[in-house]
Amino acid sequence: MAQQKKKDSFVLQAGILAAAGIIVKIIGLIYRSPLTSIIGLEGNGYYSSAINIYTIILLVSSYSIPSAISKVIAQRLAYKEYRNAQRVFQCALIYVLVVGGIASLITFFAAPLLLSDMPNSVPVLRVFAPTIFFSGILGVLRGYFQAHGSMTHTSISQILEQILNAGVSILAAWLLIGTVKNESSTKQAVYGASGSALGTGAGVLVALLFMFGMYWLNGDVIRKRVKRDHTGHEESYQEIFRVIITTVTPFILSTFIYNCSTVVNNKIYNNMMIGIKELEESLVAVQYGIFATQAISIVNIPIALASAVSSASLPGVSATFAMHREKETRRKVTQATRMTMLLAIPSAAGLLVLAKPVVQFIYPQKEALDTASGLLRVLSVTVILYGLSTLTNAVLQGIGKVNIPVIHSAVALVVQIGLLIGLLYYTDLDLYALAIANIAYSLLMCLLNHASVKKYLGYREDILKTYLFPILAAAWMGAAAYVVYEGVFYLVRLNRVALIAAMGVAVFVYFVLIIRMGVVNEAELKAFPKGAMLVRIAKKMHLLRRTGK
Repeated sequence: MAQQKKKDSFVLQAGILAAAGIIVKIIGLIYRSPLTSIIGLEGNGYYSSAINIYTIILLVSSYSIPSAISKVIAQRLAYKEYRNAQRVFQCALIYVLVVGGIASLITFFAAPLLLSDMPNSVPVLRVFAPTIFFSGILGVLRGYFQAHGSMTHTSISQILEQILNAGVSILAAWLLIGTVKNESSTKQAVYGASGSALGTGAGVLVALLFMFGMYWLNGDVIRKRVKRDHTGHEESYQEIFRVIITTVTPFILSTFIYNCSTVVNNKIYNNMMIGIKELEESLVAVQYGIFATQAISIVNIPIALASAVSSASLPGVSATFAMHREKETRRKVTQATRMTMLLAIPSAAGLLVLAKPVVQFIYPQKEALDTASGLLRVLSVTVILYGLSTLTNAVLQGIGKVNIPVIHSAVALVVQIGLLIGLLYYTDLDLYALAIANIAYSLLMCLLNHASVKKYLGYREDILKTYLFPILAAAWMGAAAYVVYEGVFYLVRLNRVALIAAMGVAVFVYFVLIIRMGVVNEAELKAFPKGAMLVRIAKKMHLLRRTGK
């Protein structure tokens, strides 16, 4: 029993990260609405162009650090090499101080070159520059605690980060726009977007202080474990730096190529809209702002669930695979895949049928409502595709096949670039061309990664329980949600009331169906966060049969 509980602990950790991810994304959506009202759609466009470049530099300098470091430390903890694990942590800090410092300087001074297609975004990117340095240190601390199987510290720091981000972004944008209230609307948009970037830095700084505090509080425990280490195997700092570099580099390449599709799409879209179709920079900024800050930001909420499952499962997969426990590794992958699909499939269905009410609920700007909701419907399928590709990326990295996701990302990126250029040049799809390119990229990544996981792990999954039954349950759920929304809205004419009612019915219908279809049993339900409560609810509703276990 205890062994089973230990085996399933990563599901709980994934749930903690997933819950934090949802809270973070919800806070993000809540504050983006008033922020958009302050900085406008044009300001959103400048902010989106700058944060795309910032994100890519962050990916190269520090974003991959938590996953890479958690993998390296988890492998040493599996053999109780506590002294070596601590040395990895110390070397990782030195690594990010150097790399993060260089990346911050490059971001600040090379901003005009990096944003030559959208010069009004240059001041915004420069505001982001110091944040890159602090993010690297924060990433090492998060990776350290994740390797020890604790996602709580990371989760709390993420929530604190987003709360400060929201508050400072709104306040700074409002104050900065106030300093140029008699200037042009474009200048006000630039200043407002710069204020929003200040919020990102404030959030990272407070999260960093929190994580340092947690590390300091655990200092005595850490020192005692290092003293009790009698393994006799002590790695030199030179060896550890070599391990970090050889581990982090493939992670960086994979994550960079996997995520740089956003920047590539943005660059292609801006250059073709301005250079070939001869649209004004401000208009292109407005259009891209609708795509990036309204449609994509909503889609990213359920995708964050997959990222949480991936982060939580990576240390366990790495540890069991390093100890040659392939059967347990496959079981962990099966668990993670099923959990991801149980969350991603109904999320995609919900966004498909309730796209317009959801956009209207979060972004009341009517001029962008139809475009944003149409894009959201098209992009809803990427929740499933990115969910699977993100998870399989983590699995391949966890079993040491770190170069394979790099190759797959590169292949998918080339296909996506060709498709996007063709669609923009030969059709008038415009923003919908970006959506189609996103689908093509995530689909190709999903297929290539999945094939490699099956090949190298001998992994076979239950197609019915993992995909078909959840899809069927989500279809009925979507139909029920649509009918309830339309009915309630017809009666009360209030979007928020109708949407909340529809979402409540959707959750209830899906919960009932996945249990009735046998997708999850009592033991599996208990493994989820608040699983005991879910089991009690299911039994009161007479959904679960007693097994006598």
